Amino acid sequence: MNKILKKERLNPTVVRMELEAPLIARKALAGQFVILRAEERGERIPLTVAGQDRSAGSVTIIFQVVGGATMALDAKREGEYIADLVGPLGNPTEVEGLKKVAVVGGGVGCAIALPVARRLGELGAAVTSVLGFRSASLVILEREFSDCSARCFLTTDDGSRGERGNVCMPLGRLLAAGERFDAVFAVGPLIMMKYVAETTRPYGIRTIASMNPIMIDGTGMCGCCRLTVDGKTRFACVDGPDFDAHLVDFDEAIRRSRIYEGFEQRARERGCRLLRKEERR
Repeated sequence: MNKILKKERLNPTVVRMELEAPLIARKALAGQFVILRAEERGERIPLTVAGQDRSAGSVTIIFQVVGGATMALDAKREGEYIADLVGPLGNPTEVEGLKKVAVVGGGVGCAIALPVARRLGELGAAVTSVLGFRSASLVILEREFSDCSARCFLTTDDGSRGERGNVCMPLGRLLAAGERFDAVFAVGPLIMMKYVAETTRPYGIRTIASMNPIMIDGTGMCGCCRLTVDGKTRFACVDGPDFDAHLVDFDEAIRRSRIYEGFEQRARERGCRLLRKEERR
């Protein structure tokens, strides 16, 4: 069992937790993830290591409350325990040797992008961060990105904060004006990463997408996290989670991501009923 050391709500649906996990904190690198269960009989969910404190023996996760498993995790309080935590899993993001990069994050995907931007900054790279959200009320981690970036652009779909529009707008302007990057890292909704890849493709800029498909065991045995990259089957948990965005079949990945939407809706409804029962007691 792993103790919840800190819990903070970043916006109405996104939560940051610091968990006691000294062995994972000692080894985790930017881009890797953990798999956890909030309860012993709960669903296994993969979450990126958003940060770690090796001296304190803790790791930070950031998650969006979207289904039954994340609702159960959100119900936990500081000082309580989650059932188990496994990691670090996946391959670290390759950041060595990069001098000028763009890190593009969308929504809760910014939690995955942040450790990459931080590590690049620590290595001396000039980081341009581009963050996108639906509205001002959903903005997270803006200060943290500003602290590790040479430039930080913020967009919202409705224009309530930053530039009105999506992340491809400032990125596209920079590229059209002659700006070039050693690499562009895209993390967020599949449709966002698809269009970031299409924005960089004409310029031949290496573009990396962090893929987070349905995942169960995290060791490549279950096959649930399979995706097609350059016409070949790959598994996000052991071959990724980072892949060449220009080679990923995003349309297939989007179709597969929608398979369990009905199950998640029913899980949310069950969770809401359970929470209401607890509140009445």
